Amino acid sequence: MVLIYLYRSLAKVAKPRIFKSYRSAAGHHDIAVTYSKHIHSLCDSAESTQVNPSKKEICQVDGRQFVAGGLKSFDHNSLETKFVVEPVTDCETPNSCAKICEEAERICKILSNQPNLNINSSLDEAGISVSPTLVAEVLKRLSNAGMITHYFFSWAEKQKGFVYTSEIFHHLIEALGKIKQFRLIWNLVDIMMRRGLLKRETFTLIIRRYVRAKKLKEAVESFEKMSLFGLKAELSDYNSLIDTISKSKNVKKAQEICNEMKRTKRFIPDLKTHTILLEGWGLVRDLASLRVAYQKMLDEGIVPDVVTYGIIINAFCKSGMCDDAIKIFNEMEANNCKPSPHIYCSLINGLGSEKRLDEALKYFELSKANGSPPELPTYNAVVGSYCWVLKFEDAFRMIVEMKKCGIGPNARTLEIVLQHLIKAEKIEEAYANFQSMENKFGCEPQLNTYSMMLNMFCTVERIDMAIKVWNQMNEKGIPPCMHMFSTMINGFCSMNRLDDVCRYFQEMLDRGIRPPGQLYSKVKDTLLDGGRRDLAIHFGLELDQLRNTPLHG
Repeated sequence: MVLIYLYRSLAKVAKPRIFKSYRSAAGHHDIAVTYSKHIHSLCDSAESTQVNPSKKEICQVDGRQFVAGGLKSFDHNSLETKFVVEPVTDCETPNSCAKICEEAERICKILSNQPNLNINSSLDEAGISVSPTLVAEVLKRLSNAGMITHYFFSWAEKQKGFVYTSEIFHHLIEALGKIKQFRLIWNLVDIMMRRGLLKRETFTLIIRRYVRAKKLKEAVESFEKMSLFGLKAELSDYNSLIDTISKSKNVKKAQEICNEMKRTKRFIPDLKTHTILLEGWGLVRDLASLRVAYQKMLDEGIVPDVVTYGIIINAFCKSGMCDDAIKIFNEMEANNCKPSPHIYCSLINGLGSEKRLDEALKYFELSKANGSPPELPTYNAVVGSYCWVLKFEDAFRMIVEMKKCGIGPNARTLEIVLQHLIKAEKIEEAYANFQSMENKFGCEPQLNTYSMMLNMFCTVERIDMAIKVWNQMNEKGIPPCMHMFSTMINGFCSMNRLDDVCRYFQEMLDRGIRPPGQLYSKVKDTLLDGGRRDLAIHFGLELDQLRNTPLHG
């Protein structure tokens, strides 16, 4: 059932408006009409909810936009009323969501085990019933699959039941950004603009991908382009730009951008802006600049909140200065600011990493006594604290307690334990726990979990075990990322397994994943040393083509 809410603007509307949901005669999804412009007050609950089937006034325009006959606009003192019409999600119940996830996993398995040339025929033969939610879920899971993501999208948009949505485009932009296909991304932006699907969040995604590609100039230019597409930047967008650049450990550049935009009166920094910059200084371990920024914030009359205190405490803890963090904690309590679970988590993590287990456990007990509901990250911090002092039995005891309380564990919980087992060179124990994650602990390995296992086996030159993990990951439909290809290829090079070097490097190129220059140099040297000059030249030409010929949408 589609829920339709009545929105009333008290300043402009004398009587309630009734909006309806229809199912189109053409068989489109149920659609909801939402009043979205100049809402002065959202006050009463819906006074009328009505669903009329198969009204011909609802039609699809340009593949995505819908127009409701007679409802497109009203004139109340020259105030235009605009409507946004979106398909109702096809994932409304737990059962339907589970089916979507199962089907997405099946599709990912098909794509993970097919050459690029066979993708369309394999998908055609799979009997897939396409829906917007399914396409979005598959694209999300394929975020590390390079060109395969684009191939799947190109296939899906030709299928019955496909509808263009912002979410689908956003997942595609995220995936293409990881392989630096920015020209294609801007083609997608133009398509989104034409279909009325472009959002400010779209630019947030693009900016983040540019920053992660170390293209700060292009990131700032993308922010400036928002206005060219009819989108006005708000304070949250300025903060997002500064946050993205700051989190990439370019906080000095973020501070310069903030200062310049403030000087030109484009925006006025708020508490969140200052907190973002404090976090940035903490990330680069520049605590002197953090203290200066904090004092400047106080001098401007901005009062820190629990988030600000949490950022500062976390920065000190990660810098191995837990005693300073505890001083800030005491200052916060003196100012009647109640600590959040995140703050307790930071202190437990910090003290645990300094092998101050008793103090870490003290703050864990304080967090429970404080009345804060126990949270998964806090339990994970306790698990990590036990691991730092090699008390693995206590760590697993805590995981059992988590299960009893219905709080996790999740993949991150086990990754913490695996990380410490690997560091302690307990290879067999680490692999055994990796293998039993799903059955024993109820959590499936994630991309990062597989990456840890590959690194572990390649480091100890047990490449056959690494291949076994790789194949297991493929069977799960989880596409490998660039770092995982690099790990495997470096392992094969070290053991002079030339056929495997060529096979994995070729697969990497076929997926549109650009290898780092250092990796290609190692592959080339290994092939030349093995008398395979022809293959070294072949890969060099393929890599040049990949670098110089962006995809076109």
